[in-house]
Order: sequence, then C-alpha cells, then structure tokens
Amino acid sequence: MVNEALRTARRRPWVLVLLIATTQLPLVTLMLRALGASWNYPDILPVAVSDHANRALVPPRVWESGLTSVTLALATGLASAAIGVVIARALLRATRATRRVATLLMFFPVIAPPVALGVGLQVVLLRASVGASWIGVWLAHVIPAVGYVTLYFLGALSGDDASRDEAARTLGATAWQTWWRVTFQGLRRRLGEAVVLGGLVSWGQLALTLLVGGGVVRTMPVEILAIIRSGDDHLAAIAALMLTAPPLLALSVLRGGAERTGVPS
Repeated sequence: MVNEALRTARRRPWVLVLLIATTQLPLVTLMLRALGASWNYPDILPVAVSDHANRALVPPRVWESGLTSVTLALATGLASAAIGVVIARALLRATRATRRVATLLMFFPVIAPPVALGVGLQVVLLRASVGASWIGVWLAHVIPAVGYVTLYFLGALSGDDASRDEAARTLGATAWQTWWRVTFQGLRRRLGEAVVLGGLVSWGQLALTLLVGGGVVRTMPVEILAIIRSGDDHLAAIAALMLTAPPLLALSVLRGGAERTGVPS
C-alpha cells in the first residue's frame, strides 16, 4: 500500500505536494508560532524570534501535565495490550458468526463519539466512586484503547498457527510454561507494538479526560486547552509541539505492525 502510494506520487507530483501541505503545514505553523515573539495579521511570518522561546521557559504545570499523560499512556498501553491479546486469541478460536459480532462490539468504542462515550463512562465511574481521579481517567482511556488493540491483534494473529501451544501441552508443559516459553515468546514484538498503540490512544484523549476527570486530572491535552483559553497562543504552540513528539517517535515502532493489521472476515 505504501509503495503504491509512492508510485502514484511520482506519476502525479501534485499529489505529493498536497500530502505535504495537508500533513506538514500545521506542524510548521506550530513551530513558527513557538519561535516567534508575535505573529499578527497580516504578517506572513513571525516578526521576531522570541527570547522566551530561546530560553525554553515552559511553566511547571506543563511539565506536570506531561508526566500525568505519560503515566496514563503507559498504564493504558499495558492494560489494553494484556486485555486485547486475550480477547483476540479467544475470538480467533470462535466461530465466524461469533467473531463477526464480537468484532463489531469491539469496534464500537473506536467509532463512538468521544463525548457520547465519555458521558456514559462518567456516570458509571462516578457511581463506582472513581470519578475525577487518575484511576477513573485511566479506566476511561482503557475502554477505547482495548477496542483498537483487539482489532490490531485480530489482524496480526490471524495467520498464526496454534499448533505450537498444543504441541507444548502434549509434551507435558503446564499452562504457565506454555504461555511463558511458547506463546509469549512469539508475541513479544506484537505486544510491544500493542502497548505503544494503546498508549497513543490515551495520549491524545481530551473529551474523555475532561468528562471523567472533571478538570482535576490535568493531562497535556487538557493543559493545552486551558492555555489556549487564556489567550497565550505562544505557550500553547510550544506545548502542542511537546504533545506531538511521542506520536512521531512511536511511528517507527508501529510501522511494521501497521503492515500486519487487518480484521479477518
């Protein structure tokens, strides 16, 4: 798919120009605004380089919100990978009809509007006395992350042969030995990719965090929204660039996994 897209871009250069403009222009705009002291209409470029930006004076609250986002993303990635691989392996052994129905159910948190999903989760988590807390936000992030990760594993594991597990059990291995020495060893790379994918789902969550966290749990997206509302677009641009760094780093991890992803019929 990627190679076909590159061949199309070579035959039609305007396609490549359009792709670059739509994907890179927002990032370039953020970089210019982060470096510029002021950028007023109708100036095409910032007037001057900001001394504030050169000193990289980012308020402590931005770093604290980043740490909160990192811990949430890591915990969400680990939990969603553990749950997703179990669900996917069970579905791959189920009948085709069961697999189709379950796949639709797992796909719902992925396509559901975050606001609608957040309102429902807010009610449930408040009744469970974990609303407006780190744990409540984490549980809210795990729901859509499990949907993404399960769909990933359904595609990534669809061609796997379960006979190795059966052979290990036939040779006398216990259930734990089979899982640790056979199943886990074959899944290590995919589990790592799943942790990254689940973490990325959590990293960019705004609506769920606001609805469930109630403004108490300050993640990076929540903090950026507060900065924008305060009118400090310069600091908002710097924080937004910080927000984009982990997803860009994660692309190298997910590149191989994306080629294997696809939901079996």
